[in-house]
Amino acid sequence: MNSENVIKNLRALWRTDRIIAEVRMKHMLVGLGLRAFAALIAAFGLLMLELAAYFVLVQVWSAISAAAILGMLNFTIAVILFAIAARAPAGRELELANEIHGSAVDALQLEARAMQSQFSGMVQHPLNSALPMLLVPLITIIVRSLKKPRAAAPAAPTSE
Repeated sequence: MNSENVIKNLRALWRTDRIIAEVRMKHMLVGLGLRAFAALIAAFGLLMLELAAYFVLVQVWSAISAAAILGMLNFTIAVILFAIAARAPAGRELELANEIHGSAVDALQLEARAMQSQFSGMVQHPLNSALPMLLVPLITIIVRSLKKPRAAAPAAPTSE
């Protein structure tokens, strides 16, 4: 387990999530803009053409037939514009970000498994993990105590 790898993978995950959100937001805004433009065309741009076409068609057919034909034409144009707005994002960026996101998640899962196995080994056998850390200082203390010259025993008082 390496904390630097965990941090690196979390940063990659955060950045790719941000990129994915930005790409999706751009696509949604473009779609929304196209839909708004389609509505604007349907409401104002075609009004004058429809009015002119209505006057022409009234002279050839009845008023009801002319209105029905123009209504169907308006619906057809609106459906075509909505279909264009709903197309999938053609983005290599999104594919790349999804790939990096997947690899970062896989790496984090690998680090989590390593951490889990390390902790489970420590919980099952706590002395196995603590023994190497305690053994080196203990050996050092023993070696130092053996190297110290023995203090001279206090001289026994002589009786005179």
